[in-house]
Amino acid sequence: MKINNFFYILLAAYLATFLRLVINNNFIISVIGSFFVGFCVSKRLSYSSEKILLSGFFSCFTSFSGFIYFLYKILKEGDWIKFIILFNLIIIVNLFSMFLGSWISRKIT
Repeated sequence: MKINNFFYILLAAYLATFLRLVINNNFIISVIGSFFVGFCVSKRLSYSSEKILLSGFFSCFTSFSGFIYFLYKILKEGDWIKFIILFNLIIIVNLFSMFLGSWISRKIT
């Protein structure tokens, strides 16, 4: 990969981190991110564009650690039922969102 691509990955990661701070809602971020990941994956982008978007932008925007920390706080409160419901809801909604993004991407093409 060219050195310019590393710069673009860093820039994409910076922008994603900034957006994550602006939105400041793990659930909304994960749904939006899943939608656009599905959209981008269906586009069959070039290798460098895929790395910039998926590894740079979306990995910082929808960081797994934010999701885990959100669930950890619920577990720390001892609310197992809320944890199980939210865990399953987040997974299902994100999978549906990713599928919807992929479906829309294929319909546009």
